[in-house]
Amino acid sequence: MKQVYGVVGWKNSGKTGLMERLVTEITGRGYSVSTIKHAHHSFDVDQPGKDSHRHRVAGAQEVLLASGARWALMHELRAQDEPSLSFLLEKLEPVDLILVEGYKRDTHRKVEAHRQETGNPLIAPHDDTIRAIASDVKVQSDRPVLHLDDTKAIADFILSDLGL
Repeated sequence: MKQVYGVVGWKNSGKTGLMERLVTEITGRGYSVSTIKHAHHSFDVDQPGKDSHRHRVAGAQEVLLASGARWALMHELRAQDEPSLSFLLEKLEPVDLILVEGYKRDTHRKVEAHRQETGNPLIAPHDDTIRAIASDVKVQSDRPVLHLDDTKAIADFILSDLGL
């Protein structure tokens, strides 16, 4: 079974910065980590005019771009439904931990990133999959509340919660 933990929160809550710091902290402890990022909008990792973009625009279902440094597989949905998180998790190679940014409606364990300046309410009171809150202010909660900038404590919590 793959170990999966999520970071969720409203827009501008600090999710991406927290994800980046968690990857650095957890890999620094010797664990292998992969990530999945959910985008609510259309995105493109390809560049118009590049050969791989030309292949995709011509109608290729998948385009695999490879070099000596990395490879990337682009899969066009072409009116198919967005794939589920479980489907995407199966695409990843085995690692110690997969950190997921977004996918707040899925059932994996999560930490909620929260910034007071956004003015958004906490998601946690209505979501039992949120195991802790990482906030820049003290908040009332029945879950552990950690400071958003205390990456070590958040990483400790996640790894402990997963038994790693």
